Amino acid sequence: MCRHLAYLGPEQPLKHLLLDPPHSLYRQSWAPRRQRNGTVNADGFGVGWYADGDPAPARYRRSGPIWADQSLLDLARVVRSGAVLAAVRDATLTGADAEAAAAPFASGRWLFSHNGAVAGWPDSAAPLVSLLPPVDVLSLQARTDSAFVWALVLHRLRSGEAPDYALAATVRQLAEAAPASRLNLLLTDGETVTATAWGDSLWYRAEPGPAVIVASEPYDDEPLWREVPDRTVVTASRTEVRLDPVEDLVSAPPKEHCT
Repeated sequence: MCRHLAYLGPEQPLKHLLLDPPHSLYRQSWAPRRQRNGTVNADGFGVGWYADGDPAPARYRRSGPIWADQSLLDLARVVRSGAVLAAVRDATLTGADAEAAAAPFASGRWLFSHNGAVAGWPDSAAPLVSLLPPVDVLSLQARTDSAFVWALVLHRLRSGEAPDYALAATVRQLAEAAPASRLNLLLTDGETVTATAWGDSLWYRAEPGPAVIVASEPYDDEPLWREVPDRTVVTASRTEVRLDPVEDLVSAPPKEHCT
């Protein structure tokens, strides 16, 4: 399992999101409060952020635990952003592909993270390989279940599907192939955040600013946090949060994404 977080709002130092809160993502790496599987997220971490005028995000990823990386302290102190996605990792298979296996994964303007595991990996996912173009299979960013999930989502996004439908349809396909999977997915393009709750905790917090945070668990005890029901898709901007059952989205015609 993992813990992850996405933020949209006024520009602020990364440390205010990742390090300073009393139950920050940094602390969740060794003491998560709501994680349903696993207790320590020490198999890598990553943070991606967007700078003004550049649609492609920057990333900083490492294969070791977040608490052992002294460079992050300086980086998080001086880097400011109004759009961030970060994660700490508890690997399904330890040691696979080092920092290449650490979220966030990226392509173009997209950042992506997977909190969970594909049950029975890799055998259970083998029937889904045919859904991808061969070049996508050969260029997987890591040999992990999360990288494969990202490839499925990215293929749908490139085909023009809207983010909420792309995540919901991918979750449904994976759940049918591997029913015990845990599939909390998190996606952003720097303007919107889309996430799924499927098998683990997910919360959101909308606040004046305007700003929104979508996270595996609250990083403080403020009453603004709201829990997302299981098997739900969250679609959030800086000013609005929408919740849709996964089944409602996949039963409707695919939505196209306007860019």
